[in-house]
Amino acid sequence: MTQFYFFLRLLKESFRDLLPIVIVIVFFQLAVIQTVPSDWITTTIGMVIVGIGLAVFLQGLEIGIFPVGEGLARDFARSGSTIWILIFGFMIGFGTTIAEPALVVIAEKAAAISSGRIDANILRYVVAFSVGFSILLGVYRIIKGHPIHYYIIAGYILVVGVTFLAPTEIIGLAYDLGGVTTSTVTVPLVAALGIGLASTIKGRNPMIDGFGLIAFASLTPMIFVQIYGIFVYNFVEAKEVAQVVIEAKVSVSTSVTLTSVVNGILAVVKDVLPILAIIFFFQYGILKKKIENLKTVIIGFILVIIGLYAFILGLEMGLFALGESMAYQLTQMQNVWVIYAFAFAIGFSTTMAEPALMAIAKKSKEISDGKINDLSLRLFVAFGVAFGIALGAFRIVDGGHIHYYIIVGYMIVVALTFIAPKHIIPIAYDSGGVTTSTVTVPLVAALGIGLATNIDGRSPLIDGFGLIAFASLFPMITVMLYGIIAEKLNIKSDSQIASEEELLGTDDMLVKAPNILDTLNLSALIVIVPKDRQDEALHVAKDAGAYSATILNASGVKLSELEHIYRYTAQEKDSLLLFIVSSTVVDSILQGIIKKLHIKTTGDGIAFSMPISKIEGLSLKQQNNIQI
Repeated sequence: MTQFYFFLRLLKESFRDLLPIVIVIVFFQLAVIQTVPSDWITTTIGMVIVGIGLAVFLQGLEIGIFPVGEGLARDFARSGSTIWILIFGFMIGFGTTIAEPALVVIAEKAAAISSGRIDANILRYVVAFSVGFSILLGVYRIIKGHPIHYYIIAGYILVVGVTFLAPTEIIGLAYDLGGVTTSTVTVPLVAALGIGLASTIKGRNPMIDGFGLIAFASLTPMIFVQIYGIFVYNFVEAKEVAQVVIEAKVSVSTSVTLTSVVNGILAVVKDVLPILAIIFFFQYGILKKKIENLKTVIIGFILVIIGLYAFILGLEMGLFALGESMAYQLTQMQNVWVIYAFAFAIGFSTTMAEPALMAIAKKSKEISDGKINDLSLRLFVAFGVAFGIALGAFRIVDGGHIHYYIIVGYMIVVALTFIAPKHIIPIAYDSGGVTTSTVTVPLVAALGIGLATNIDGRSPLIDGFGLIAFASLFPMITVMLYGIIAEKLNIKSDSQIASEEELLGTDDMLVKAPNILDTLNLSALIVIVPKDRQDEALHVAKDAGAYSATILNASGVKLSELEHIYRYTAQEKDSLLLFIVSSTVVDSILQGIIKKLHIKTTGDGIAFSMPISKIEGLSLKQQNNIQI
């Protein structure tokens, strides 16, 4: 039942996160375009499926990918085998990127852009190798404990330097490839690897050292692809190739059949399979150690596959088609400000629904002990993406060169790196890689290509790319600003707040006015009974003088019979009742419950009381009721 309640909470949060997309689409569709889509029912059903799939996906991450990723990192760190850790990092990066569907599509488009100079398969291997190398480099940084900004700043210098040498046709494409190489499944696993290593290696901080691997994976493809482009444009002759059509068009929503469902699930399995193969090889072949709670982990991966497929299916059932048609219709309008507004709104709303961002934000809150608020982090990231896409749309309309915008953006990132708090910098760098994934890329790509197609003097092959690069750059700026603002506001972690409250209570005892609660003779009465006897116990307590109760779901388990307590899911068959009452009525309540529920004879349950020496949090009304 615990996992079921956890799923319900995730489901509620998923639909809450999808709400901005619905609001944006409804507003622009009805208020600006002023038409009602013919397939709005299919789109609505698709959105419901998206919400359910997102919740299933996140639950699978929690019980499958996160535990196994962190466990592998801990085992590698304890083994002391640096070489195998580095090889594992490279294989995770290479193996998960080579099968990335978005990379396959973009590689084919690149072949057309270059008139055959760039080979699609070679480009995929170049990008996969660059991501593998980036994860290897990031793992090496964690092991050595080097500050991340030294690596990132050096990487930016290389990107900018290579940009001035690279052919114009390849620059926008190379920048975009930096944003599409980190998939929805790869991001959580890579994050778990980094956090697990930083948590295990002595002297490393999970907040400062654990994050940053995703930033490396977003940076290196821009360098490697531009270098590859320089080579082919200088040494490879153009040739005739099958032209890949890149144009703004209105897609149609996907029809759901048994065949399409099976093929869709198999496609997701194909994407996840390399990750599983690498994990099992290193776990059993190199570490020679069994995976703890293997059944739970397998269930987690199955949930990831099902959830990710449902998520993609829901998007294809109408949202992608509707978003692309809206982008196309808006580009036909003469008012560019409407386009900028749509770009901002769609960037913000789709980022808030990104599964990879949710996973990173949740992990950031957990590792920071609440100092980083997951919702606030996602809001700042979403604002960065929204501003970036709007600015990218302006760049296409204005006709400016993309590298000037990117260079200025990198200069701002570097400047903020020396100002922002250390704990936020790696998370800010990672934010650039997790924002351009399943939801954002198709809609953003459709908008960019639509603008470049319908504006005179713009080429969809050259100007249409680049929006994803803007969506990856500006979240780094806004997240570091979030860290600076949080530092100025002196936001503390949960542990710091608790410690300060405890010290405050001790230091102020001599100067504070006496608390009326300190003068009360109070007791805590705890009763654990079967759920079906809960109401009887409450009625007895009420009749004996209790004013209110706190009710919790509870379960009992014999630890001697439990094989694996980690992530154990118990059946909650009991209720725990907590009463705060005057000590004068404790005995009457206690005896009344014992007698009514036959606890001493044939009934089940346990009841006990304890005196309260200090209590905070009761209102005056509650105090008066307790005194009565």
